Amino acid sequence: MGRRLNDPEHSRFASLILLSVALLSCVLVYAVVSTFLNPNVGSQDSSFESLEMVASGDFGEKKDECCRGIENLELWGPAVKWGSEFKFNSSVECCQACKTMCSGNDGPCLCDTWVFSGNKEACGSRFGECWLKKQKDPLSPDRQDAGKSVIWTSGLIFGKGEGIVGMETEYGTLHIKLFPDCAPYSVAYILELLTMRHCVGCQFYRAESRGQSWDSEGNHIKDAPYGPPFALIQGILEAQGTPFNKMPTEACPTIRRGSVAWIGSGPEFFISLANHGEWKNSYTVFGSVLLEDMEVAEKIVQLPTKSDVWNNINVSVLEKPVPLIVRRMKKSLGDLNSNVKPE
Repeated sequence: MGRRLNDPEHSRFASLILLSVALLSCVLVYAVVSTFLNPNVGSQDSSFESLEMVASGDFGEKKDECCRGIENLELWGPAVKWGSEFKFNSSVECCQACKTMCSGNDGPCLCDTWVFSGNKEACGSRFGECWLKKQKDPLSPDRQDAGKSVIWTSGLIFGKGEGIVGMETEYGTLHIKLFPDCAPYSVAYILELLTMRHCVGCQFYRAESRGQSWDSEGNHIKDAPYGPPFALIQGILEAQGTPFNKMPTEACPTIRRGSVAWIGSGPEFFISLANHGEWKNSYTVFGSVLLEDMEVAEKIVQLPTKSDVWNNINVSVLEKPVPLIVRRMKKSLGDLNSNVKPE
C-alpha cells in the first residue's frame, strides 16, 4: 500500500531533500558572488586576494550594528559629558548617547566623539564611564593613546555635512559620506589616506554598466539577469610603499546604488551603480557617494574597456586605469542626497 503524503517517514524524506537543495543553493550563490569580484583567478598579472564572504544584518536591524568603536583607543578633546558622572553598561549605550546630541535637526553636532571604559577587570571603579567629546577637526581626531594597555574604546559620529571626503579623478570628484559608527576601522584607514599628498597605486581598474538589468535609478528590472555586467566600478585603495592591514568585517548592509564597500578585507573596493539585493549582506560598507556625484561614476563606466575572464566569469576591465586620490574637502557639504543612510 502506498503511503500518504503526510506520513511521518515521507515528511522526513521530503525535509531532507529540501535541506539539501537549500544548502546547494547557498554554495552556488557564494561561488558566483565571490567569483565576479575576484581578479585573482584567470588573470596572470593580478596579485589581488580572493573575495571573502561575510554575513550580517541590514543597518538598523541589530541594535549595535551602527554603534561601533575601536577598542584600545582613547580619543581626546573637550568633554561635553564627564564620564565620572555619566555611566552605562555598554559601549553601544555610550555611542547612542552621543548620537542623540548629533541629530542634525537643530544645528551642528554637540558631540562627535564617545569614549567608553568597558573592561571591568582593567577599569575597576571607572568601569562604565562614558565620556562624550567634541573634536576641533572631526576628520583629524585628537588621539591621546592607543595599544593593548589602553582600557578605552572610542568612536566617532559624523553629523550632517561632516565626514565627507573627495575621491578625485580626472573625470571629476566623487564626494563620499563616511560611516565611522558603522565601519570605524575602515574609516580610520580612509582618514589616514587624507594625510598623504599622493596615493600612487590608488585607482579604478574595472568598470561595468547596468546593462539591461537595472534602470537608471538602480532598481532591478523584473525577470532580467543579475549580470554580467554587474553595475559597478572597482578599484584599489592602497598606496604603494605603505603596508596595508586587512580590514575586519564591519557593518554589512544590503548594497545600494552609491554604496562604497570593501571586497573581502580590502584594499580592493567597489562603488555600486545599482541596488544589489541579491548580494544580501556580503560586504563591509564604509561610505556612500552623494547622489549628485554619481554622474562621475557614470562617466568612468562609459570609458573603453576590454573583456577578461575571472574564474569563468566575464568581466570588463578598463583599458586605461583611472588614478584617484582621497582628499579632504575645504568646507562641509550637505548630505541630504546621500544614497545610503547608516541607520
